[in-house]
Amino acid sequence: MKQDRPVIDMTKRLGALGILWGAITLLAVAVPATAKTPGAETPRDTLIRAAFTGTVRADALRQVMSAEAGAIAVLARDVHDREAQMTRAIARSYIAKLRNSRSDALAARLQFEALAAADPKDPEAQAAIGGWHIESLATLGSMVARMALGARKAVGIDALDRSVVLGGNRAMFTGLAALLRAELDPGDPRVRPLAEAAVNGTAPTALDRTIQKSAAELLMAMKTSDAATIKALCKRLLPFGRLRD
Repeated sequence: MKQDRPVIDMTKRLGALGILWGAITLLAVAVPATAKTPGAETPRDTLIRAAFTGTVRADALRQVMSAEAGAIAVLARDVHDREAQMTRAIARSYIAKLRNSRSDALAARLQFEALAAADPKDPEAQAAIGGWHIESLATLGSMVARMALGARKAVGIDALDRSVVLGGNRAMFTGLAALLRAELDPGDPRVRPLAEAAVNGTAPTALDRTIQKSAAELLMAMKTSDAATIKALCKRLLPFGRLRD
């Protein structure tokens, strides 16, 4: 696949386009038991490992592409498998981030929006949409992100708020919202209560526990650090923040 070079070339910081981003964006909830063979790594497991432990871009990209291929294989057997649909969308957003690809970023956004439309009560789909918009804005700046990608702060914040409500007291959703809001604006008054909710929330999965720990680091930094330091911390704690290149 060719790397896109339109308006995005005005900054090398496009690398944070993808999101659960994560998440994030975020990114991932517990994988359904029906989708996982005991002892085997699922495509979603591979995505999480690449996003939060990867340090070499080329290796991370190979892992993400492998996860996407695994999800596509599942969809070839059952086109309605929602876990595979979400994994494919997250993988595409990660590929956009790792390859600096505008077209892949836009494709991922369409997939996230389709998942949210199919199930408006899914907190993960809302978190993915929120992360897509907020990470784009935090990385490129509001003008470039809006012109090149159609990113909107209001849309991103609304989606993150929905994910928090729908996710209950899951640390992943409150913690991800705190990290993304702080990356965009460390002075956002909602950051502290969201981070505190994450620290005190439930953590049923390994990813919840990872985000919970990150929320605790954010709270500690907010006591003594300036805005630039907090932004840098959030970037490091979000997916692919540990890449050396």
